[in-house]
Amino acid sequence: MNFSYKKVNQLIKSRRSTKPRYFNGEKIADEIVWQILENAGWAPTHGLTQPWRFKVFTDDGLKKLASFQADLYQKLTPEDNFKPEKYARMKTNILNSSHVVVICMERQKSEKIPEIEEIEAVACSVQNMTLTAAAYGICSFWGSGGVTYTQELKDFLGLGEKDLCLGYLYLGYSDRPATLSRRDPIQEKVDWINSVNS
Repeated sequence: MNFSYKKVNQLIKSRRSTKPRYFNGEKIADEIVWQILENAGWAPTHGLTQPWRFKVFTDDGLKKLASFQADLYQKLTPEDNFKPEKYARMKTNILNSSHVVVICMERQKSEKIPEIEEIEAVACSVQNMTLTAAAYGICSFWGSGGVTYTQELKDFLGLGEKDLCLGYLYLGYSDRPATLSRRDPIQEKVDWINSVNS
């Protein structure tokens, strides 16, 4: 294998998160979404458990997901804390997406592999998807919060008792994709140990 490290470096540094409210509703070809999912399946996975599971919503499926999460927010939120504008956003923002991939982790039946390592494997699979999307000029946003960690969402998705939902990956095109970002110098985040006295 001989890949251009310069292109890989450029792809990683150019990937951005664009919020779905900035998507324009243009559809992504299903075969491209399948390629994004295929690359997700090549993430590192301890014991080859491959714990990632994906529920893909598109077309009228987006309306089903939007209605479910907005109605659940209304059901679970005390009247004093309920925000009509948030309810409206939950009903409509999803509809700007082409596809929404709901990210799930199926817990290994034997539970031999620690749960945290299964979550990490799923996170790696999401990174593969976001990088693949960026390579195709597709915007993505990994979102959680709201109803993500509720039992009601697990039931809606048909997840097992020990399975987890880890958020939504919104996919779409945008007339205003995010372009700016920043990272602290990596040297501030690294301890380099090269001797027994380090």
